[in-house]
Amino acid sequence: MADLQPLLHDLAIALHAPTVVLSGRDGQIRGGTQGLLHGDLRLLSEAVVTVDGDEPEAIGDDEPAADRARFTGLLRRLGDPGPDPTVWLRRDRTVTATGMTEELSLVSTAAASPRRVVEVVLAADFAPIDEIKAGRERSPVTPDGQRWAASSAVSEVTAEGAEVVVDGPRLRLRWTVEGAATLRWSLRVSDERALFVPAGVRLPRPRVHADDRRFTALLDRALDDLDGLLLAESDHPADAFAGAGAPWFLTLFGRDSLWTARLALPLSVELAGGTLRTLARAQGTRHDPATGEAPGKILHERRRDTFETIDGASLPAEYYGTVDATALWVCLLHDAWRWGLPEDEVRDLLPTLRFALEWITGAADSDGDGFAEYRDESGHGLANQGWKDSGDAVRFFGGEQAKPPIALAEVQAYQHEAVVCAASLLTALGEPAPGLSEWASTLQARFREQFWVSTPDGRYPALALDGDKRPVDALTSNIGHLLGTGLLSDGESASLGALLLDPKLAPGLGLRTMSSAAGGYSPLSYHCGSIWPHDTAIVVRGLQRSGQSTRAASLGAQLISAAPSFGYRLPELFAGYGRSETSAPLSYPASCRPQAWSAAAAVSLLIAFLGLDVDVPAGTVTLSPPRPSPVGALRVAGLPLAGGTLDVAVDASGEVTDLRLPPGFRRLA
Repeated sequence: MADLQPLLHDLAIALHAPTVVLSGRDGQIRGGTQGLLHGDLRLLSEAVVTVDGDEPEAIGDDEPAADRARFTGLLRRLGDPGPDPTVWLRRDRTVTATGMTEELSLVSTAAASPRRVVEVVLAADFAPIDEIKAGRERSPVTPDGQRWAASSAVSEVTAEGAEVVVDGPRLRLRWTVEGAATLRWSLRVSDERALFVPAGVRLPRPRVHADDRRFTALLDRALDDLDGLLLAESDHPADAFAGAGAPWFLTLFGRDSLWTARLALPLSVELAGGTLRTLARAQGTRHDPATGEAPGKILHERRRDTFETIDGASLPAEYYGTVDATALWVCLLHDAWRWGLPEDEVRDLLPTLRFALEWITGAADSDGDGFAEYRDESGHGLANQGWKDSGDAVRFFGGEQAKPPIALAEVQAYQHEAVVCAASLLTALGEPAPGLSEWASTLQARFREQFWVSTPDGRYPALALDGDKRPVDALTSNIGHLLGTGLLSDGESASLGALLLDPKLAPGLGLRTMSSAAGGYSPLSYHCGSIWPHDTAIVVRGLQRSGQSTRAASLGAQLISAAPSFGYRLPELFAGYGRSETSAPLSYPASCRPQAWSAAAAVSLLIAFLGLDVDVPAGTVTLSPPRPSPVGALRVAGLPLAGGTLDVAVDASGEVTDLRLPPGFRRLA
């Protein structure tokens, strides 16, 4: 039987990057997908608790913070006879950047207090992340006393007051107790080959109040998760970036980390600066088909070892197979400058900017047709290299898959925006920007001539051009990424806004990746009908930036309505069923949780609901909230801005009722 990717939707997940712990909802860790992973390596694969040989029967669990999980289970064979349970176990887990601690509370209201044996059985298999993701099993490593070691990694157990027994490849921790008791054990891990360390910073926490409490619950959870995902290179610990997501992608990803920093810019220009500098240090310098590296190109992902995917791709530890990260890097630098990244930090990154522009306006167009396209030159990399990077993601309206080289619509928009933004930034800094505006204008005209199609869904830009320059005509969420980039006219933007809010794409819980009318549509596909929160948020942002605040509010409200079903921790993606098909959203079962850009989506919604735009170099703030407000009355205090804070209140009608700006700023009408 072929390897099957393990499911994640029913697991409890707690993390403090670079460590993540996954378990069953009963708290038990049993291998498979479960365990403690640190830097793409599993350093604990089993942790099973029993009391007098019985496992607790789960009655509830909770994830009160990104780094904590709590579980309660009954011990019905113990205690007094009768229907009411009189003995149960509470299990409190805390994850740190270097391991985990559990507190086991045995609770008893029974009349008698006999001696009981509490046991924790532990094992470690040191499986790499790609083997776990492929569903492969490894035999556990034999412990040496209270520690396991393999290659560069070590796991070491401490347990207060426990008898520690080595039992073949497992370690048994035993306590003998009478009545109620509280017991503790910890695991400390280290790995000399780990690529990243915890960032050691936390994002600012503005005070946000809204009539719709679902929105504030979503935002609170998102900010907590973003803190838990922050990483840095050990040689540059001050340069924080967001690891893409747990458990599969808890590392540096160019596209994911850039979009996360961009969506979260209103909270932290420091995160943007750290992300920009980290990726600048890895910018491509040579042409290498094996890794996808090219001069000026921005990295796709970095891992400790080659990553073997379940569908046969083999990605090098440093892999550049992304067609969009380079333009997104330029866009983030421009946006971070507008939000207040200090000018000296911006100027330090100008050489990287110019090198990136060389790739954007040159080698990105590999066949000379005027559009950026991709093809996997290695034969073992990603077949698709936009954000929808699964092998079947690029389809015609009838369902046929496109053949490479492929020029994606949103990539042309990112490139257009990047070049226009670079020209604006360079001009403002007194730097030369020859030919950039003309290049962008030419791309805009060429795109209008070759990408627009008409189908039963309407008239809109094609998803892509295939290797034969045929428009790939499925209606997808990709067209929403064009909004606000300057590639479209006002009329074109408005017509796309109407299409994007049609129930075939926006069925009440967010934005589908593909129209339900398309031949390739499936609500449980990775990229052809599922709903991705970050994708929805990017389109909300684009609608707001293109003057369609009412549509932005409507689409953002759909995403908020989905949040309670996921405990306000929006996953990487979920099934594309709509309100007419299900009363609550359904999980995509292998979805990562938390995911950085899904968490950052909540920040993007906040900015869209305020209608907020900032230009720190000009000292201006624009506020144009949607009318009415989609979350009722909304008040924000302590939003960071240029060394000060911005406070704003909006009433339920969408009217700004209070505004306090840092000194030197003014509001534009």
